[in-house]
Amino acid sequence: MDYDVLIIGSGPAGQHAAWQAARLGKRAAIIERKPKIGGAGLQTGTIPSKAMREVAYLLSRSGGMRQALVPDGRSRHGLLADAVRRKEGVIAQQESVILQRLMRHGVALIPGEASFVDAYTLQVADAGSNTRRLTADVIVLACGSRPRRPADIPFDKKTVLDSTSILNLRHLPDSLVVVGGGVIACEFVSIFAALGVHVSVVDSHAQLLTYLSEDVVGVLSDSLLAMGVTFHMQERVAEIRREGNGTVTVLASGKQLRADAVLYAQGREPNSAGLHVANAGIAAQDGWIEVNRHFQTSAPHIFAVGDLIGRPALASTGMEQGRAAVLHAFGAAEQAAADNLPMAVYTIPEISYVGKTEKEIQQENIPYFVGNACFKDSARGQIIGDAQGLLKLIVDARNEKLLGVHIVGEQASELIHIGQLVMNLHGTVRDLVSNVFNYPTLAECYKLAALDCVHQLEQRSVP
Repeated sequence: MDYDVLIIGSGPAGQHAAWQAARLGKRAAIIERKPKIGGAGLQTGTIPSKAMREVAYLLSRSGGMRQALVPDGRSRHGLLADAVRRKEGVIAQQESVILQRLMRHGVALIPGEASFVDAYTLQVADAGSNTRRLTADVIVLACGSRPRRPADIPFDKKTVLDSTSILNLRHLPDSLVVVGGGVIACEFVSIFAALGVHVSVVDSHAQLLTYLSEDVVGVLSDSLLAMGVTFHMQERVAEIRREGNGTVTVLASGKQLRADAVLYAQGREPNSAGLHVANAGIAAQDGWIEVNRHFQTSAPHIFAVGDLIGRPALASTGMEQGRAAVLHAFGAAEQAAADNLPMAVYTIPEISYVGKTEKEIQQENIPYFVGNACFKDSARGQIIGDAQGLLKLIVDARNEKLLGVHIVGEQASELIHIGQLVMNLHGTVRDLVSNVFNYPTLAECYKLAALDCVHQLEQRSVP
């Protein structure tokens, strides 16, 4: 064989698979069809969108001691152009870091598009249409996903956009229609609303982010309303068309929404069409690769990780999947993955959670109670002026263990890891009460919410 392991895709899942293989002393190579490495995580998704969010977030900061800040007077369009330049700088720096790591670990980087000839052989075609065949004992598919682009939507990268092309805008539209109410849609709604764009949201559901707690999403919805966002919920899009220098979005109800631009953000598709997985005997469902708990496909020496296997489709989980797949492939000791994975939505304000929602717990008929802490009740929350922030603990009434933690507000994606550790270490709500948190911090809200829980327990025990 040419290599011990060939990895298709250089995103977070592929990188970590390669590094783990190298640490095991294996001959590893990454095949990447794009001219730049890093996949959607670095080039067109996670990192660039979070970099753009940082600019919008800083513009939206107000209240508390931040009222003393005076804007520097730059135009919004100038800010966007500057943000795009800085975003590209962040990407370039991260790309350099990844390349250095690959080189340091002795991982080969092979440019070109890979497809299966048979279960152990890949054909790689480079940009010049030159082809070669490579073989490996183990193959890891980490090709990722891309925005779903229905044929009847007139995408042009200028006025009708997907979540990739919108990141390259150099001039802010005055108005924007966002089709979708999921994670990607909500993140861009908050970014552009914070930049002063009039945003309208169209979604078929009654609530944004339908899988999250209603009270947590309610805080986000209120914040978006305060930024001037208008909602058209339980509506479906009948047509999107370009008209003049703008767009018209026609809803099934007959409403017509005119805007400078439209962002279509309803789902993603797997990058598996060109792999010819049938040649390797791999089972797939609508392009999504089917795997077992070790990330093996129906061909046991071929693994699939990251977005290609569907939810949760997070960079953080993809990294762990890539590492675990290689460990299993070469019979190395596998470290058990954490039972509770943290999730984050980088809206303004942020949302993060781990564990179950109240609705899920109710469906399982588990007795529980809820402890809440408002950011405004903490000294740090008052200093930063976060009046809507909320930290919610869901506690099992039978043993006082945490069933879920839900946070909305500043630094939610950072704060969630405290709750995750308590859950994974099988701690109880009283462990949070007895813990000492720095003062003033937002982390102190864990203690406030835990005290709320203990108070409820004491009330229940009173005859």
